[in-house]
Formats: sequence, structure tokens, C-alpha cells
Amino acid sequence: MEYILLIVSLGMILIAAEIFTNGVEWLGLKLRLTEGAVGSILAAVGTALPESLIPLIAFIFGKGTQEQHIGIGAIIGAPFMLSTLAFFISGFVVVLDRRKRFNFPALAVEPGVIRRDLAFFFGGYSLGLVAAFINSVYVKRFLALLLLVIYCVYVLLTLRGGKAVGQSSELRPLFFSMSKRNPRLLLILFQIVFSLSLLVSGAELFIRNVEAISVMLGVPSFFLSLIIAPIATELPEKFNSVIWLKQQKDTLAIGNITGAMVFQSVILPSIGIFFTNWRFVSGSEIPVLLTYTSAGLAFLSLKIRKKLNAYILLTGALFYLIFLWTTLH
Repeated sequence: MEYILLIVSLGMILIAAEIFTNGVEWLGLKLRLTEGAVGSILAAVGTALPESLIPLIAFIFGKGTQEQHIGIGAIIGAPFMLSTLAFFISGFVVVLDRRKRFNFPALAVEPGVIRRDLAFFFGGYSLGLVAAFINSVYVKRFLALLLLVIYCVYVLLTLRGGKAVGQSSELRPLFFSMSKRNPRLLLILFQIVFSLSLLVSGAELFIRNVEAISVMLGVPSFFLSLIIAPIATELPEKFNSVIWLKQQKDTLAIGNITGAMVFQSVILPSIGIFFTNWRFVSGSEIPVLLTYTSAGLAFLSLKIRKKLNAYILLTGALFYLIFLWTTLH
């Protein structure tokens, strides 16, 4: 039964991702937003909700050190999963579609948009890590406020420039209004809220059944907590990006990942600083270093060559395997 529910949960996530990407594109068109704003802000924040709930619940309702460590570990782990597995999956999809892509192996992204995302990620991620080594509560809270200001600046810059979302004739009809080429804003918002609810439900069902299967198979609990559960909570970003990559909307696809990295490395640490003592968790050194390395390669590719190479994204698998090897040994 658990295996059937596992398949059902994956189906829920995939269907919800299709509905969400369709709705968020229409919202971007209605609000006259750029592709960078839609991918890096609307889609990124929306699909970051499942994994963001873990540290938020741990911080706000958890009273012990263990709960705080779970929350802090989740914040460190989320960007790691995105910069390794999500990058790899994106690169793999592009390689599979290479015959349909004129500039392969380069992705058709707006370099400035993705480069800006990664620059803000590095700044926010580093600031959050620095705060974990500071003893002064006042300095920590100042840094938390600074992180919030940084995200506001990031949102403003992302909204200002870039290529606009395509015209209505270029978009598939809104799923909840198939007969209309100009759906109402309220209907678009309803579709987005519905799809997010389905995403969260699918992710929760996936995690519950993975836990049950791991017990049946005798898989160690640390394997589940460090490897399987984070993959489940990052599924929305991965599915959304795959859908957009198949449509060759690369800025939306990669922005969905890098924008989520910014959100998770800026907003969530600021909340963690206010609700916990915010200390560096032992054992986080390797995923932190691997995150910097994987994201750094993508940033250098955009900075030096002004392109994002699919093979650069594929190296994310190598960094994830290094993490697995060091974790299991």
C-alpha cells in the first residue's frame, strides 16, 4: 500500500507543478512582470513553501536544542539540494533535448538575471553563516534585519529589468478557464493557491510513505533525515523547472531554482536568528562547501562566458555523490 501511495504522491506533485507553472505564467502576464520576476520571485517563493515549513515549524514551536538543530540543518540543506540535485536534473533535461536546442550546450537564460540571483544567494548565505559564529544577540539581530533589507533590494532589482513574460497567444490556456484567452485575475489566483495546496499535500504524503518504506526495509533513520526527506521537499522546484525547460523557457526554469536559493538563504536565516540562538550545527561543513562550489561554478560560467552551460549543471550530481559518500562513511 505504501508503494502505491508513494506513486500517488509523485503524481500529485507532478500535476500540481503543471497547474502551478501555468497559473504563475498567467499571473506574470497579468501583472506585466518579467520572466526573471516570475521565475525568481513568484514561482521560487511559492514552491519553496514545503521545505520552508520544516525550519519555520521547528523554530516557532520547537523548544529544545534538537528542534533548533533540525531547523538550522534544513536551512543549510535546502540550498545544497537545489545547487546539486536540482542543477543536475536541469542539465540532464537540456542534454536530453539537445537536438531541439539551437545553442546547445548553452541554456537560453538571461545571464544577468541568474547571475544576480546567485550573487544575492552568496551574500545572504554567507551573512547567515557569519551570524552563526557571533555571540552578541544585538549584532545577530542587526544582521537578521540586514538580511530582510537585502531581500527587499533583490525583489526590487528583479522586478525592474528583464524580458517580459510572453503574450497570451504564447501561453497555454489557463487550466481552470480553458475556454478563455483572457482569464480573470481572481481565477488565476485561485488556480495558484489550489496548486500550492496540492504541492504541499503531495510532498507531505511522499515523506510519510518514504518513512514507512524506510522502516520496512530497515533503512537507517539518518539516511532518511539527511537524504530522502530533503529530496522530497525540493520536488516542487525540480518538477516546475523540468516543465519550463521542456518548453525552452530557461530563465523561468533556472530562476525558479536560484530564486528559491535566495529566499531560503535570506528570509529563513533571519527568522532563525530571531527565534533561536542560531549556532552553526556540527556536520554542516561539507554540504556548505559543496553548495559554494556547485553554485560557484554556475556563477563563474555566467560571469566569464556570459552563458550557462548544461554540462556545468550536470556536475551537481558529482557534488551530491561526494556528500553521500562522506555521510555514509
